[in-house]
Amino acid sequence: MYEELKGKVVVITGAATGLGASMAERFGKEGAKVVINYYNQPEKADEVKASVENAGGEAIVCQADVTKEDDVINLIQTAIKEFGKLDILINNAGIENPVDSHEMPLKDWNKVLDTNLTGAFLGSREALKYFVENEVKGNIINMSSVHEVIPWPKFVHYAASKGGIKLMTETLALEYAPKGIRVNNIGPGAMNTPINAEKFADPELRKEVESMIPMGYIGKPEEVANVAAWLASDQASYVTGITLFVDGGMTKFPAFMGGKG
Repeated sequence: MYEELKGKVVVITGAATGLGASMAERFGKEGAKVVINYYNQPEKADEVKASVENAGGEAIVCQADVTKEDDVINLIQTAIKEFGKLDILINNAGIENPVDSHEMPLKDWNKVLDTNLTGAFLGSREALKYFVENEVKGNIINMSSVHEVIPWPKFVHYAASKGGIKLMTETLALEYAPKGIRVNNIGPGAMNTPINAEKFADPELRKEVESMIPMGYIGKPEEVANVAAWLASDQASYVTGITLFVDGGMTKFPAFMGGKG
C-alpha cells in the first residue's frame, strides 16, 4: 500500500476488462479516485466501478474511443470536472490480431496503430497539457509489451505500435523531466487475460508459451497492477523513461537457458 496514492485521480483507458480492470481495482485499494474508460462494454465497466468502490476507492465510468481526438479530450476533461484534478494517466487501451504481413489490409494496420500508439499519444498530450498549465508533477504510464523488443511474426502492426510506444515514452520523459513529470512504460509478457483465454485454454498452446518463460508460468493481471501502483507512487520518484518488463524473464532469451546455444 502506498499512502500517497490516496485521493489521487487516475484515468485508465481500456479499463473494463483485463489488465485495465485489475489496475483500476488496485488503485481502488490505494484509496484513489479512478476514471474507468471503456469502449463498448458498459456493463463490464460498471462491474469494475463496483470493485473499485468495494475496495475503498471512488470511481466513475466514461465511454471514449481512444482513436478519436474529441473523445480523448472529453475523457481527460471529465476526470478534471468530476474529481477536480488529474494526477495519473495510464494508457492501457490496446488491440491485436494476427495477419500475415504480406496480406495485411491497410485498415488492420491503421486500426492497431491508431488504438495502441495514436491513442496513447492523444491521452498523453491532453494529460501533459493539464500538468504543464497547472504545474502538476504528474505521472503517465503507458502499456507497452515485450514486443517492443521481441519481433512477432503476423503481428507487425502490434510490434510496430509497441516499438513506437517505447520511443514516445522515452522522448516525453526526456522532454518533461525538468517539470517533474514522469513518463514510463510497463511491458507485460504472456498474461492470463480475456484476450488470451482461448489460447491458454488449449493445454498444448499453454505449455508452448510457458516454455518461453523462464519463471515457467503465465502472468497474472494483478502482477502488472502491482507494478503500476509502484510506478505511480513516490517510491518510484526518481524513475522516468524506462520500460519495466513484467514478463517472468521472457525478454531474457529463454532458449539459452541451461547453457544452450
